[in-house]
Amino acid sequence: MKSLLKLRSPRVRISEQFETSATDMLAAVRQQHLEGVIGKRKDSFYEPGKRTGAWIKYRVNRGQELVIGGYVPGTYGLDSIIVGYYKDGDLIYVARVRNGFVPASRRQLFERLRSLVKPECPFANLPETHRSRWGEGLTAEDMKKCVWLWPKLVVQIEFLEWTESDHLRHSEFVGLRDDKDARGVVKAQP
Repeated sequence: MKSLLKLRSPRVRISEQFETSATDMLAAVRQQHLEGVIGKRKDSFYEPGKRTGAWIKYRVNRGQELVIGGYVPGTYGLDSIIVGYYKDGDLIYVARVRNGFVPASRRQLFERLRSLVKPECPFANLPETHRSRWGEGLTAEDMKKCVWLWPKLVVQIEFLEWTESDHLRHSEFVGLRDDKDARGVVKAQP
């Protein structure tokens, strides 16, 4: 198929095809730190404008426990949590996490956070001067909306990748980690 096409633009590329099990393909994707897999049933055809179920898109997330140092108020108590890890004794901001919550988990987490409120920001690297390409920065203006916390609670977060500016891209709340001490949370090595 590739040999039949004469592409005139370097912007259009034909990807390789692999005939292997889903388990083996996902293991290779994780090992190479790739974003995910797009797969198609071999016997299916492309049907413009139709969703046939013959294609799948599977994103491979990474995970990390992180410390909650603040939140942004919102529906059911909180809109997002502000998380980081410890480096040389300082709490380092890495993300505002909005995804992964349902109303019940927002309420439950908010109840745990209410008793930890403190007046000043616990993160050593805030405020940031601007938002980056992925919009993950937390500027002084953004910080006016935040409620700061004593950094005692640990959460499990899934994400797509670490950005060049040491932030998480596409982060998602998974759950609380009552089995972890906040002071022991450091950045995991890839």
